[in-house]
Amino acid sequence: MSNEIMKGVLYVVATPIGNLSDLSERAKKVLSEVDFIAAEDTRVTGKLLMCIGTKKPLISYHEHNKREKGEEIIKRIKDGESCAIVSDAGTPAISDPGEDLVRLCAEDNIPVYAIPGPCAVISALSISGLPTGRFSFEGFLSTNKGERKRHLEEVKASPYTLIFYEAPHKLRDALSAMLDVLGDRRISLVRELTKINEEVFRTTLSGAVSHYAENNPKGEFVLVLEGAKKEETEVFWESMDEREHVEYYMAQGMEKMDAIKATAKDRGVAKSVIYKKVL
Repeated sequence: MSNEIMKGVLYVVATPIGNLSDLSERAKKVLSEVDFIAAEDTRVTGKLLMCIGTKKPLISYHEHNKREKGEEIIKRIKDGESCAIVSDAGTPAISDPGEDLVRLCAEDNIPVYAIPGPCAVISALSISGLPTGRFSFEGFLSTNKGERKRHLEEVKASPYTLIFYEAPHKLRDALSAMLDVLGDRRISLVRELTKINEEVFRTTLSGAVSHYAENNPKGEFVLVLEGAKKEETEVFWESMDEREHVEYYMAQGMEKMDAIKATAKDRGVAKSVIYKKVL
């Protein structure tokens, strides 16, 4: 692909998650030459642009205005302007409202190009010391106890490494919920990636709960968690039929459709297959 900046396209630009030196030369070029930039926080992006010696029109685009601003951004791109979308740190559209803007572009056949770079998920996984061959990124857990429990129940039997984002003020509750639902597993808590205080804390869920009961969590965390062991995935629903499987999840507090979705995921079939079985 040519490095020339094209009109009528969206560039998804990864920005540093800590160390400014991680911003690629290609990212600098795109940010310097597009017509405008959609930014999660215009103040944060404004400082980044100052550091690379450029200035561009910025439009605020975040979770609370994405519907209104998304339509405005799409119109400008369709009118021939080039746009870069950035988050405050890392790769946009990964557990981020940029996902919606990319979807809108896809629906309108607007070309979207990735300008790769830092991504907290992959960076944390690569240094976690846990299996990296297959993994599931689960984003943020809900602060609602019921929803958080349902989320964890859905992934409890997954044999793949699980990755979560978590804020420091919610870490203790998240770790306690994980221990209660998933049992004691290995975990790597990766915080402040690429910053001065970067740390990888490799322990178990029970060890993490104990540690942070006595130590105040600081910085943004990526939690890399061991998947279920083979015996856990086999024993759980092996002897159940589809109806019993769904009823098991409902007994854990899930709504029926969520239980059907979780059952279908466990069995590797479409939701419609389970739905017909339990009608």
